[in-house]
Amino acid sequence: MELRTAAGPRDVKTYDTTRLREEFLIDDLFRSDEVKMVYSHIDRIITGSAVPATKALTLDAGEELRAEYFLQRRELGIINVGGAGTVTVDGTVYDMRYKDGIYIGMGSKDIQLTSKDSADPAKFYFNCAPAHKTYPTVYIRPEDCVKVELGTMEESNHRTICKYILPGQVESCQLVMGMTALCPGSVWNTMPCHTHDRRMEVYLYFDLPEDAVVMHYMGEPTETRHIVMRNEQAVICPSWSIHSASATRAYTFIWGMVGENQDFDDMDAVQMTDIR
Repeated sequence: MELRTAAGPRDVKTYDTTRLREEFLIDDLFRSDEVKMVYSHIDRIITGSAVPATKALTLDAGEELRAEYFLQRRELGIINVGGAGTVTVDGTVYDMRYKDGIYIGMGSKDIQLTSKDSADPAKFYFNCAPAHKTYPTVYIRPEDCVKVELGTMEESNHRTICKYILPGQVESCQLVMGMTALCPGSVWNTMPCHTHDRRMEVYLYFDLPEDAVVMHYMGEPTETRHIVMRNEQAVICPSWSIHSASATRAYTFIWGMVGENQDFDDMDAVQMTDIR
């Protein structure tokens, strides 16, 4: 498990491209037959991936968590961005199609991941957060989720937000998770931008050809920076930072939020005239 320490806005002002990428970019995800995890000190989120191509994979605590098992003190959200697979939670098997999700509550001990076809393996992406209470495990189909359509083609930001884990739909301690898909011809997300001091966020960009580029914008509203990203890369977004992007074509991204407030609409809007 890779460890990332927290970074403050005063220090980030001095970072060059290499340092920004080292601190916030998560690449090398979705390696065949491997589990990758990045533990961030920012709200203690774990971001990870698992690709069980030729064998089943298990989510283990490792030495970093000082726990008997992965979810002894944590909760977990998983979304499949690859071929069909299964997630088995303490003996209960859940079939996972492309873009299906699952919330797994604190206290679940045995989590195993498999693929239906090794030639087209599942790609399980997950966010994991500290928890204080056990909520039921819930299998999530995107067609059953709350959806919100935003933006316009004229502003190049026509998109659909699909909410997977949030209060009133799938209960959790603090993890909120969902997916945003841009319509063909639209390339902007979260602009006008915002921050939210009550929680941090992680984005995974996908559904992109290998030669496409996403320009992810971060930093304080008056001290913006950018990170060049590509297909199936994730980025850590601190609570003090904006989190917006434009790209060379339409894309999809998974957002996961962790913090003290689960209210999706609790955000501090930034006026377009104030961005620098």
